[in-house]
Order: sequence, then C-alpha cells, then structure tokens
Amino acid sequence: MFERNYYGFGPILKDYLDYHRISQSDFAKRLGITQKHMNEILNNKAEISVELMLAINLITDIDVELIWQAEEEKRIYLYLKENFKDEKELKEYLKSFSIKELKDREWLKFKDEKSVVQVCMDLFKFLSIKNFDTFNDYSEQTILYKKNSQADMNKVMLWIKHCDSLIQNIDICKYDKNKFVDLIHDLKILSLEKFDEDKIVKCLNKYGIYLVIEDALKGTKIRGCMMVKADNPVIYLTKLYKDKASFYFALYHELGHVKSDYNKAKSKVIIDEDEFLEKRADQFAINTMIHPSIWNEITKDKDNVLRICEENNIPVCFATSRLAKEGYIDYTSKLYNNYRERI
Repeated sequence: MFERNYYGFGPILKDYLDYHRISQSDFAKRLGITQKHMNEILNNKAEISVELMLAINLITDIDVELIWQAEEEKRIYLYLKENFKDEKELKEYLKSFSIKELKDREWLKFKDEKSVVQVCMDLFKFLSIKNFDTFNDYSEQTILYKKNSQADMNKVMLWIKHCDSLIQNIDICKYDKNKFVDLIHDLKILSLEKFDEDKIVKCLNKYGIYLVIEDALKGTKIRGCMMVKADNPVIYLTKLYKDKASFYFALYHELGHVKSDYNKAKSKVIIDEDEFLEKRADQFAINTMIHPSIWNEITKDKDNVLRICEENNIPVCFATSRLAKEGYIDYTSKLYNNYRERI
C-alpha cells in the first residue's frame, strides 16, 4: 500500500462549489460541459483538459498551477499504483536513481522527501519524462551506450540532465565545421600551458561547442559523451581524469565524434558507439596529440623525447603517458613520473 491516496482536483472543486453554494449543474453550464462530464470530474473519473483548467481558473480564480498539480499527482499516483505493488517495492527501484546523492550534491531539490509520489514527480520533472516507461524507451532509443545495467543507465541519464542544466544560460556562436582545424590549433596551444579548465571551456565555446566538465554519480563508469543541440555540438566530460594527458585524450576523442559523427549526434547521445566508430575517435585523439611521424621518431629515440617534444610543441606528458601505455617505459619510471602533469 502507498502512504496516501491522491484524489486529484475533483474533491477540491467539490468543496469549492459546496462552500460557495454553487450547484454542479449550474457550474457545468458555466464551463460549457454536460452535467455527466461535470460529475465525472468531481468524482475523478475524467481528466481535466488544459482548456477546462483555464476556464475553471477564469470562473473561480483558483490557481491553474494548483489544478494542474492536483491532477498531476493523481496521474502519477495511479501510474505508480498500477506498476508497483507497494511503497517498499517502489523505494527499492528508486535506489537505482541515487536519490540521496542527487540531494546531497544539490542536483535536485525534492519538495517532500517523505512522499514517494512527490519524489517521483520531482524526478520525472528533472528528467523531462512522463513516467518510468517513457524514460526507459527514451534512453534505449536515444543513448548509444553498451552498458547493460539499468542502474548505470539511470545514473548516466541523470548526469546528462544535470549537465544540460549547466549550459542553459550559456550563449555561444553558431558552430562552423570549417573552423574545426582552427579549434584544434588553439587547443594545442592551450595544452602547452598549465591546465586551466575555464580556458578550455571558453576555447570550445568560442567555436560554438558547449563543454561541461562535471563529476558523474558514484559508480558510473563513463568518461564522456557527445550530442548536438540546436546545431551546436555538446561535449560532457566526467572528472575521472587525474592528469592532463588523459584529459586531453578524452576531449580529443569526443571532438573526433564531432568531426565524424555530427549528423548522427543530432538524434543520439554518443557515449560508447560501435567498435569501429570508437576506434576511429580514439585514433583521432592519438594522432591529434602526437602526429604519427613524430611518434615514430619518439619511439626510435626515447632518450631524446624531451628535445623532440620541445621542437614540435608537444607537452612532454603526452609522450611519456603514451610511452607508458604502450609499454615502452614503466609507469614507475622517473621519466613518466617526473613529467606527469596532475590536474
């Protein structure tokens, strides 16, 4: 059983009519509906249309927001009652949405945490969905992600929605794919400087690309995603990266998707695509950080890696990080640790 019933606006309207001594038949005439329809509204057997809400507000001065809230509570209550046998089962299901962490990190302010129905209403509003069924359908159709865990998908969607909220008030120029080369050039210059998140964000914004760097929810194994909103590419990155080289690899990976998968991203959120597209994005990142010919020179003359990087304007950490990853040097080596730039 649920903690209480939600009866919608019908009982509230009935109390209003009784208090003001207005007959149901007279009020039905004022609204331009049949008495049968009026009776169904008062007894919660019919939904109240937006047109009727506005008419009721005009006649009674009852706030439309109050009418809508009461009807929405009823709709969600009936949906939850139909899909979950009791509150215990629903609360167990809600664990996959990290409700406590959402509250602790102030991503979502719950109006009444003690009411499981209100928690669901707040969650649906935050996710911009009608109910859990539409949420599952939307995520399956929109998110390109190989993970099979529904809990992980829920956390990913919450993270994406939170990142969406962070770009709402940011005005950027129109994206021009012909300036993509200029963007990469500017990023390469920035990569030579001390890591500055704000400068990187502003650099992408300058070229019409949104960038948000935000911690994901606990237990979410995601490094980033890319999509397109109103013709502007959008990149969201998590803060899993502890050094400059791994961050720039992730950023260039997502920019690889911008370069090659822009049209697909207009209707999909690209997180973990098929193997070919992911490898292509990885290769773009690798080659952007260090040109293949220069990498070949580095692997043949590792003792002079510092000179080669300096001559070619490449951060040393890019080279040492890749040398360690590909097994040319150990992660415990002085070369790797002396030039690793933590962020």
